[in-house]
Amino acid sequence: MSFESSIPESVLVPFAPGSVWLAGSGPGDPGLLTLLALQGLRQADVIVHDALVGERIMALAGPSARLEFAGKRGGRPSAHQDDITSRLIELAKEGHRVLRLKGGDPFVFGRGGEEAQALAAEGIPFRIVPGITSGIAGPAYAGIPATHRDTNQAVILATGHSLGGGPDWRALAATKVPLILYMGWKALPTIVAELMAGGLSADTPVGVVTEATTANQKSLVTSLGTCVADLAASGLEPPAIIVIGDMVRLRPALDWLPAQAALRNAGGTNG
Repeated sequence: MSFESSIPESVLVPFAPGSVWLAGSGPGDPGLLTLLALQGLRQADVIVHDALVGERIMALAGPSARLEFAGKRGGRPSAHQDDITSRLIELAKEGHRVLRLKGGDPFVFGRGGEEAQALAAEGIPFRIVPGITSGIAGPAYAGIPATHRDTNQAVILATGHSLGGGPDWRALAATKVPLILYMGWKALPTIVAELMAGGLSADTPVGVVTEATTANQKSLVTSLGTCVADLAASGLEPPAIIVIGDMVRLRPALDWLPAQAALRNAGGTNG
């Protein structure tokens, strides 16, 4: 059965030569790919992919696709954003169908907006393919809802890594709205100090999810006052999503992943 015949015609989208799809691959579990992202993987001539796109997802690429690594990892030699953007433009002008594949969602701390602006300025057709962002999926896989009627009716997504110095953490603390932090590991001591200076209690629950939705996922539940020391002693390593707020308290009842793993190991489910 061909790829095209396995997907209903109503959701098939043509991938035109000389165009770029800016797509999110989700947080890591291949089952969380969208149908559009899968179509892009199967139809692209060239796939320019980030470091956080795992091997199981890249294995879904079409057999003739050329793979180009364009990963950026903190503290390691990395591709420059300007070079990546220039490469997308170059490949599209050569007539290739270019899939720019990012972890999570391209418009959530993924710099997809900057790449789209550059493509637009060059007159290159592009399509945005949203992905499931790790800030929502990671906590969900750890049994932590982003929102819950009993704890919070809003949530703030923030990055702990910013060339502009990052958010005003004291102002965010003053809102009393729970936080979900991307790329916050390195700056966590500063973030915690600023949040507490802004009025958050040391007892505020904190959940940390590393390598979310992958087979290597690990979680830690702690508190704002002790999370820096607890993380240092835990042996965990980034990438991580950090949740700060009362919805972390719901994890003991909602931690569904271990039970699903036990069922799978016992042969009791196809999930």
